[in-house]
Amino acid sequence: MAATLTCGRAANEASSYLYVYESSALQSLSRYFDVIRRCISKEPKLLLAVQTVTKEPCENICTVHSWLLILIMSVKMSALLCVFLLYWTLLSLQAEKHSLYYIYTALSKPVNLPGIYQFTAMGLLDDRQIDYYNSEQQKKIPTQKWMKEKMQEDYWEEGTQSRKIKEQWFNLNLKNLTKLMNGSESDLHVLQWRTGCEVEEERSEVKFSKGISEFSYDGEDFLSFDDKESQWVASVDAALPTKRKWDSDPNLNKNTKSYLEKKCVDWIDRFSGYTDEKLRNGSLPNVQVFAKRSIRDKTKLNLTCMATGFYPKDVMLIIRKNLISLPEDEVESTGIRPNHDETFQLRKSVEINEDEPAEYGCFVSHRTLETPDIIKWDGKYFGHSLTDTALIAALKVIGIVGGAMLIVVLVVLFLKKKKIIDLKVISSTRRVL
Repeated sequence: MAATLTCGRAANEASSYLYVYESSALQSLSRYFDVIRRCISKEPKLLLAVQTVTKEPCENICTVHSWLLILIMSVKMSALLCVFLLYWTLLSLQAEKHSLYYIYTALSKPVNLPGIYQFTAMGLLDDRQIDYYNSEQQKKIPTQKWMKEKMQEDYWEEGTQSRKIKEQWFNLNLKNLTKLMNGSESDLHVLQWRTGCEVEEERSEVKFSKGISEFSYDGEDFLSFDDKESQWVASVDAALPTKRKWDSDPNLNKNTKSYLEKKCVDWIDRFSGYTDEKLRNGSLPNVQVFAKRSIRDKTKLNLTCMATGFYPKDVMLIIRKNLISLPEDEVESTGIRPNHDETFQLRKSVEINEDEPAEYGCFVSHRTLETPDIIKWDGKYFGHSLTDTALIAALKVIGIVGGAMLIVVLVVLFLKKKKIIDLKVISSTRRVL
């Protein structure tokens, strides 16, 4: 493509991808993007406008939000705005993202259910469990083969001692809470803590993205750490005494921020180098599109796009009508859910007219895909025959999930029946993972 191509012409040609977005679109759009960037860099008025609004030097106008401002300013490029919004979204999905979280769950008393313990702790790297501890075994153990092979014995011994200290801390404060509220010992209360960080990898360099340290009581948000402001945030009035107490300890907030932004990131960098090839490469999504008679309206069909078996869990799934994306408010989504094999699935559905002369399909983008996966609906649908029912049942089997963590969540939600209460008895014990 010639460098002399005008911005208007580049915008007009690139805007065609808004309606015909197929496999080679990313590469094609990137070429148009370079041309438009060179053209706009020669327009003093546009540069001045961007500099005024964003307060950025001219040489930095290539940031995403600056480009969007530029595109909006040009009437000829209005259609191209939608193209680049999709373009940048796809690029963000393809970027390397990693997370490390530790989740602690304490129950005020045993529940006598299989797999449910009074205290549990687990580490999750990129949404996969890497270690586990419970109040019965009282030992931190690896749950991934590579963790067992790479981490030395002293790591597990120190981790076990840390978990035991936290178990005592949680149990003590739950008992004190029950006494303060004059609660019956027959009631079940749950205290949870989730802490960790997320990073993005750019040019083989791991960069901190965000940190989280948050407490919940009986399934409700209670207290969380604002990493940017280095202070605690009370989700309810009952948490204010705890917030004030913890904020009065500068070392606690300093150590919390240091762990989230530095130590946690270092652990991600270290663990990521140890993971097996399957974890690093991820798993491709299996995409299916199917339809069945709507239960609510017999004159309509329920069209479903399903992506399953993918890892990591970040994915873009869009239902398209005549190559145009349907608005999210017209689509029902299950949200991303775990499968039994540590992969994920996502379903989106929409009701359509049975005799509507339109072309429907699924658009899926995932880090493991070199180009987006586009599956067209063949126009067939399931009725109410035994065969069709069996096929639908088979598809549902794919979504069966298991694991103790899911059971814990269900127990917490089921047994949640009291409002948030004061947690002021919780001390500022150091929390070193």
